[in-house]
Amino acid sequence: MHVLLVEDDRTIATYLKAGLEENGYAVDLAYTGREALEWATGGTFDLMVLDIMLPPPDGLEVCSELRAQGSEMPILMLTARDTVKDRIIGLDAGADDYLIKPFAIKELLARLRAITRRSPGISKNPVLQFADLSLDARTLKVSRAGHVIDLTVKEYAVLKCLMRAAGNILTREVIANHVWSYNIEHESNVIDVYIRNLRRKVDDAHPIKLIHTVRGMGYRLAVDDSDDSAL
Repeated sequence: MHVLLVEDDRTIATYLKAGLEENGYAVDLAYTGREALEWATGGTFDLMVLDIMLPPPDGLEVCSELRAQGSEMPILMLTARDTVKDRIIGLDAGADDYLIKPFAIKELLARLRAITRRSPGISKNPVLQFADLSLDARTLKVSRAGHVIDLTVKEYAVLKCLMRAAGNILTREVIANHVWSYNIEHESNVIDVYIRNLRRKVDDAHPIKLIHTVRGMGYRLAVDDSDDSAL
């Protein structure tokens, strides 16, 4: 199951991500309200774990905006505010449940299971598919046109990041945050190296290229490369 975790405290975010992944969830991280909206509208997520106190827009605004856009994705809101009034505000913004900090991972997992039971339409399919490229988050198997592709752990993580936002442009910073969970800005060519390796393994043997560079912006997974430039 694919979770978008939105938490601006990177230590807490890393801890929660590890706890969720240990229990079988696929997790992407966002650290600001703006990032949360970009990922939620551009990707396919089954659940969102959303902190209220975020760099603007805050969690309440993010939740309200997603509901205004028609999103029915279940949202579990996290907050240190524990008054009844605060809980009502969060639920009225469109949250499906409300968890007060501090909390145990076991309670977070129980709340997510409860949301899942109340939302029978949630997908349990761990396979990401784009064109003839497929990635199984359960077995870590990647294949294109039926042929298995052997990737390193980080190559797999970068490809998974691109596939979850297929069609959308991802900056180097966004990819680094999701794959490494820390700032690698001082190693500016790291992402380029992984993209180059992925192109060799994913695209070189096929006439249709899927991994593209968008000049001055970042990378995207797409079939149409008319607006892109080669790395």
